[in-house]
Amino acid sequence: MVAISVGLAFGLLALGVLTMFGAGIRSLALGKQDFKRIGMMAVPFVVFGISYGVFGEFAKSAIFTAALMMAAMILSIAFTGLRGTFKF
Repeated sequence: MVAISVGLAFGLLALGVLTMFGAGIRSLALGKQDFKRIGMMAVPFVVFGISYGVFGEFAKSAIFTAALMMAAMILSIAFTGLRGTFKF
């Protein structure tokens, strides 16, 4: 019973991701989104792919990707705060 529930949960998760991917392509085709915004959403996937190629392990790649994305977030928050403070 647990295996069926977990399988169904992952199936629904995959269906949701595919639906979001399809909606992104449709929005891009209709001109509602631009490549820059969609490219920003692809950054974590690209980082994960590169780190998976380097490390060869799923867990290490996921942890590296999460740590790198958090560091980038902290740096961008600090940079925008400094820019607003010093009027760059």
